Amino acid sequence: MDAPVIDQTKLEAFVMRAVGDLSAGYGGVMVSLGGKLGLYKAMAGAGPISARELSARAGCAERYVREWLNAQAAGGYVAYHAASDTYELSPEQAMVLADEDSPVYIPHAWNVPASMWFDEHKAIEAFRTGKGVAWGDHEGRLFCGVAAFYRNAYRGSLVSQWLPALDGVVERLEAGIAVADVGCGHGHSTLLMADAFPRSRFHGFDVHRASIEEAKSNAADSGLESRVTFKVAGAADYPGRSYGLICFFDCLHDMGDPVAAARHAAEAVAPGGTVMLVEPFANDRVEDNLSPVARLYYAASTTICCAHSISEGGRLVLGAQAGEARLAEVFRKAGFTHFRRAAETPFNLILEARR
Repeated sequence: MDAPVIDQTKLEAFVMRAVGDLSAGYGGVMVSLGGKLGLYKAMAGAGPISARELSARAGCAERYVREWLNAQAAGGYVAYHAASDTYELSPEQAMVLADEDSPVYIPHAWNVPASMWFDEHKAIEAFRTGKGVAWGDHEGRLFCGVAAFYRNAYRGSLVSQWLPALDGVVERLEAGIAVADVGCGHGHSTLLMADAFPRSRFHGFDVHRASIEEAKSNAADSGLESRVTFKVAGAADYPGRSYGLICFFDCLHDMGDPVAAARHAAEAVAPGGTVMLVEPFANDRVEDNLSPVARLYYAASTTICCAHSISEGGRLVLGAQAGEARLAEVFRKAGFTHFRRAAETPFNLILEARR
């Protein structure tokens, strides 16, 4: 066979793209360090600051801080002022890197790829055998990384935008209904709703016992224990009936039998009640999902979402880029007659289902 003809320009462009991705991976370690060491917080609002000043503020060694700052400047995460040899974190950068309550705060999210690297051998084995990897079998940074990443996104949108986009749900929550949060994880979504709607009662369910224990601790810290319960239970067998609202936050695609989960919701929801489905944003065709956000979701889906679904039997392995049409078909099979897109963000689809 003739050797392929290499286009040198295309080769160099692709090499630089690959190196850029490698650089971003290295940069993620720097972001995580900056968050955990308080370096970004020490820079926020400080204006131009020297490496010596920052090291004193954060209680770190200056030589390490200077090298870290240069890495941040090279990546565009801080500005470097050559004339004064100082570094500056802009207000916009501070929202992403320093403000832990910001809906776009990112440092905690780097725990997820850290766990993916740690569990690489499990992914290799899963690829070769076709077996699954259960959520609870992953390295522990996955759970805190996912919970922290979604917590801030939910805090910024759930009560103010997503719930009002559902027909009549806010009014029912204000009057007082029972709410099930299926796949609740650390309970952040449950507690946000409970805090906003004191007349309603909230019940979080998850198969991961360690997450449920964390959710209970979060409830105690927030003072909402009297209106919130958390229990270990699966999506197809959690207790209770006549829920006015049943929520699935970024979890249905992880389940081994999403149709069974939707069918159980159909049985558990009250007459006239609503199922709220929040899923990663995706279009229905692969060719329409070729973007940085979709790349992130497909990668996580490969080693986390699909792997857990397969571990639960994998009757329908949706993956994190299922798209609205496939999700609508799941709920149609479960007996729902109403399904619509209520809202969307660059990262999520917010879908409404009723019987």
